[in-house]
This record gives sequence, C-alpha cells and structure tokens, in this order.
Amino acid sequence: MANSLITRDYVKILDQEDPLQNFKDEFYQEGFYYMDGNSLGLLSRRSENTLASSLQDWKQHAIEGWTEGNEPWFYMSEKIGAMTAPLIGAKPEEVINTGSITSNLHQLFATFYKPEGKRTKVLADTLNFPSDIYAIKSQIHWHGLDPNDHLIRVHSEDGYTLDEDKIIEKMNEDIAILLLPSVLYRSGQLLDMEKITKAAHHYGIIVGFDLAHSIGALPHRLSEWGVDFAVWCTYKYLNSGPGGVGGLYVNERHLGNSPGLAGWFSSDKNKQFDMSHDLTPAESAGAFQLGTPHILSSAPLIGSLELFSEAGIENVREKSLRLTRLLMDLIQQELSGYGFKIANPSKDDRRGGHVCLIHEEAASICKALKLEAVIPDFRSPNVIRLAPIAFYTSYEDVYEVVLLLKDIVKNEKQKQFKNERDIIA
Repeated sequence: MANSLITRDYVKILDQEDPLQNFKDEFYQEGFYYMDGNSLGLLSRRSENTLASSLQDWKQHAIEGWTEGNEPWFYMSEKIGAMTAPLIGAKPEEVINTGSITSNLHQLFATFYKPEGKRTKVLADTLNFPSDIYAIKSQIHWHGLDPNDHLIRVHSEDGYTLDEDKIIEKMNEDIAILLLPSVLYRSGQLLDMEKITKAAHHYGIIVGFDLAHSIGALPHRLSEWGVDFAVWCTYKYLNSGPGGVGGLYVNERHLGNSPGLAGWFSSDKNKQFDMSHDLTPAESAGAFQLGTPHILSSAPLIGSLELFSEAGIENVREKSLRLTRLLMDLIQQELSGYGFKIANPSKDDRRGGHVCLIHEEAASICKALKLEAVIPDFRSPNVIRLAPIAFYTSYEDVYEVVLLLKDIVKNEKQKQFKNERDIIA
C-alpha cells in the first residue's frame, strides 16, 4: 500500500481475504486489543480442552493416567516434541518438551561447554535477555573461570540490532560455545542463523540459539543449518499459558550421549523402571529431561500445536509479516511528527513478529493505551513493543490500535501517568 492512504475499508478487505481469519474465533479475546502475544499468548479453546482432558485423566484414572489416559502422561513430552519439530525444521527425536529456557540452558551448557586448553570462552551479545547471560556466567563460574575473561559479548552499534559480520569477527579457536537469540527481544531483529552457524562451525564452535521470540512466529531449518542446540519458551507465540513448559532441540549427531545433568526422565523409557543406579540415557532429545514432566503445564500446548498444524507455519509467517508491515505503514502515516521511531528492521527477512517503537514517553504511553483497552508491552527505558499475532489479530485491529495511539499522543493523554515502569513491565 506504499504511497497510498490506508483506510478502514482497505483493511476490512484484507480481513475478508485472510485465509487464517477463522482462527481468531479459537481464542478468548473480548473487549480489548491484544498486542502483547510476544510476552504471553492468549488462551485458545483448543488448549482449554486439552488441559481439561488431562485433568479428566487425573480424575478418572489417577496414577494410571501415566499410561491409560486419553493423552498418556508418560509419553506427553515426546508427543509435544514431535508436534513442535515441524515449526523448527527438526526431526521428532531431536526435540523434547521440558523445563524452561534457563533450566534447559543449564542442561545444555553442562553437556556441551567443556573448556579445555585455550578453547574456554563463550560468545554471546550485549542485547540478549538477562536470564541467558545469568546462566552463561554461572556456568563459567562453575568451571572455576572468570566471566570477565571468558564471556565475550558482541556489542551493538545502535543499541537495538546486531551485525552478523561483527559476530563472526569475534569467532576464533578460543571460543568453545556460542549462544545468541534468534530474534532480539527488544528490537525484533531476526538474525541470520544459517550464516552464523556456518561461520562458527568453521572454527569448531558449538552453536546454540534461544528461539523465545521466533518459535511459533516464523519457520526455522535447524537440522538443515546444522545448529547444535536450541531452547525456547512456549508461552509466547506458542500460546501454552503462563509458566508453560519449555522445549529444547539437540541435533541428531549429538544424540545417544549422556546429558551433562542426568535425572529420572533422562532414561531410556524401556529401562526407566528397571530402577538401576546406572543411567541408560534415551537415544533421543528425551535424554536431556531431568525430573517428572509437568503435565498440567504441558497439556495446553497440545491444543495450541494442533492449530499450528492446521494453519501451517509458513502461512502464519506470511500473515505475521503482513500485519507488522501494515502496522509500520500506519505508524508512518498517522504518527509522523509525534516523536516515534521504528527501531526494528524493515526488511521482511530481518524482522521477527513484533514492531519496536521508540518514544521518550514510552512508559506513560503504554499506561494510556491500557486505559483504551489496548494491551502493549513496555521495555525500559523507552521501548513500546507491539505484536500483532497471526492467529488472533485482524488487520482492522491493527488499524484501530494505531488510531487509538494517535489519539493518545495528539491529546497528550499519557501526561496523566508517570513515565516510569511498573514493578512488572
């Protein structure tokens, strides 16, 4: 729609032509415009049903639910892993539903980070989510090393994005392992994972990615690219619910080895109840599980992943790109002169699933948006993240949100609020 005025009639036509339009009815969303699905996805009726099914299995079968339930709990993590695999371009045996991003990072660093000789360093970046850096630093400490010397971080030239060539310049034979986000959580920049992986493997570096802001928003080809491992949460674009169980991927060339941290569910399922004190690890990514699966925090994901299977991740990505493009175009059309700056990359192949808006009054604007029944996301000190989700955001929703945002700044409605974050932002 470049150089043409975007009107309500135009976006209504987009909605009428949207092949995913019926999925909106699958989700609970009434009385508000939800632009924070990159922090917590909405509840779907399908997820509600699969959670209810596991509750019914508990109610009806008690302990026999582990093997006799409608969704037997003993195999649920593997089933969800197989359902997730197509979203990241992996084989079913390379994926398991387990843990959280941080616990899975500890597991995979305990497995793959083996500093010796001069190869002792970890390569990361200055823009990653803090928890990932906390985990890396603690793993370096665990080996008796100093993160000030052994954590190498690539800096950003603009404070929002990273240059892959700058990342590659930091690579050498001193680096043991690399961990980067697939999509940067603030700016929404999508990194070239294939390019980074190829360059890192040239130096013998183990490659890991945090897929928190890409899984469920765009397709991946992790196995084809040769990525060694990946971790993710499921409560954002995958809509598993607050505290939903996360997931991990381990390339098949690493399977069959003992995990760095072993536990009850690391076992080969056929031998788990032999009760031997010598672990026989699973031949799949299941070996990287630790304790008993969290069934009631996993069950909603089954319903959500059914929706992805029906919609197709390529179609989800296509609509996501169109939604964020529309949002950016409307910002340019309606908000020029009001102090906003778009900080996310404009090109489709460099953009994740959200738009990053910079404004000096970002915190107070977000509070004003909530008063207008718009749920945005604030990131200190000056970032407004807006995430139109392909499943449950219409093109007209995006249009309405921008008009509400314009009304706020035009009439200075944000001035009634302090321009500072709440306890949770």
